[in-house]
Amino acid sequence: MSTWREALKEGEERLIGAGISEGKYDAWALMEFAFDMEKSYYFLHEDDRIEEEQSEKYRKLIAEREKRMPLQQILGSAWFMGYEFYVNDQVLIPRFDTEILVEEAGKRLKPGMQILDLCTGSGCILLSLLAEHKNLQINGTGADISSRALAVAKENRKRLNVQADFVESDLFSEIRGSYHMITSNPPYIVTGEIEKLMPEVRDHEPHLALDGKEDGLYFYRKIVEQAPSYLEPDGWLCLEIGYDQGEALKRMMEQSGYENIQIVKDLAGLDRVVTGQKTAG
Repeated sequence: MSTWREALKEGEERLIGAGISEGKYDAWALMEFAFDMEKSYYFLHEDDRIEEEQSEKYRKLIAEREKRMPLQQILGSAWFMGYEFYVNDQVLIPRFDTEILVEEAGKRLKPGMQILDLCTGSGCILLSLLAEHKNLQINGTGADISSRALAVAKENRKRLNVQADFVESDLFSEIRGSYHMITSNPPYIVTGEIEKLMPEVRDHEPHLALDGKEDGLYFYRKIVEQAPSYLEPDGWLCLEIGYDQGEALKRMMEQSGYENIQIVKDLAGLDRVVTGQKTAG
């Protein structure tokens, strides 16, 4: 039998050997997850012997991560905007960059607004907005083409204890009524680029949520063109974009008559969000 320290070291070495740069962090996160172990306990007991059954449980988790399954999928959770979201292989893992979209949308919210979140996935954008701005008594609807993704979003609705409706819809196909704001992080990776993505993304996250067709702009064209039919006058369209898509989206929105168009950069200085307003007329 090995000790806790030896088990952790073996996990670190295997993950680093598999080319995972955060191997040390991931090895500890998996130990913490497997045994509900806090670091204070570990440091008091690191030289204690670990039961073979426990050792095998840990090795199985390490083996999954070794195959480049995302850590968040193994843990079944990902942190976003300070909230813990349930995730699985049916949704994109919420990413820090997407918090910029939530922040920019939040700046434009007013009491009683109705929000529509397209391609909602885990629901992280919509549910974070509702949780962060409960005082505004806003209402939200999330739409996704995938019923399995919507099941994840509904679980997260329960976890964050907010009210939201979810609709199975191919973009606007099943949407009725009008909204003061439409948000979306649609698929925007060029089809030919997907095979070049990290194995965690390429092999384990849903291609349905990644593939933006030939030029990565397919879904933006549809959203930008159709959104005015579902936006109230002066309503906002807020979109996450790829780092090289800002100018293309700005032109697209200008040609469709949006006003007050703004490109917002992420912390790396790359284009990340585009916002625009439907004309009042």
